Amino acid sequence: MPLEMTLQIVVTALCSYLIGSLPFGYIIGRMNGIDIRQYGSGNIGATNVTRVIGKGWGRLCFICDFLKSALPVLVVSYLSPKVVLPDLVETFPEWLKHYSMILRDDAGILPVIAAFSAVCGHIWPVYLKFKGGKGISTAAGAILALNPLSLICAAVVWLVVFEISRYVSLASILAAVSLPVFCVVFRVMHLTTASVPEIILFFLLAVLTVIKHQTNIKRLLDGTENRFSSSGEKKNQKADNK
Repeated sequence: MPLEMTLQIVVTALCSYLIGSLPFGYIIGRMNGIDIRQYGSGNIGATNVTRVIGKGWGRLCFICDFLKSALPVLVVSYLSPKVVLPDLVETFPEWLKHYSMILRDDAGILPVIAAFSAVCGHIWPVYLKFKGGKGISTAAGAILALNPLSLICAAVVWLVVFEISRYVSLASILAAVSLPVFCVVFRVMHLTTASVPEIILFFLLAVLTVIKHQTNIKRLLDGTENRFSSSGEKKNQKADNK
């Protein structure tokens, strides 16, 4: 692998990881006078913030966690658009096209690296001794930037399962597992141009989701998993964090 490409991969991974590590759930908790890690599930994701602090703060946490992965992917895609955003680049004025070709990425691998690194940053944040959330919101932001159609379909799966069961964990697991399936099906149907690195990424994210939800899966099987409640009236209740 050429040295230039190696450096691009390292810089992309490191910057995306550091951005993904930003612990917005923890910050929101501190803004409300608590350490969110001491309540609910002990994680820093949007679901735990919603249950412990309230809906408004939970929505803010979700948006921030969503954007901290979507933005690195979009920036890298813009700077290396030959594969990822070719149609969009053609609409740019000439001077802007010049700046959009800073990174050379013929295989379309840099946005995938940015996505995976940002999600890893949320799950294992360097700022909180590598103890973070479960990465659902952050993964959703990255996937939207890479493959919106697959994300929309996975989001429908999440909503249907959640509305029927009221289990955030079950909805998150099934949505994550459905994502690579949708991606492959849409590629076969020529509805998207998902690259092989993208498909591999989506399978990795599905595996990560299952691994991070092992305790939830055990509780689901035992019938002891908590259903979602949307208020912060009980700060010591168990929660299923994203």
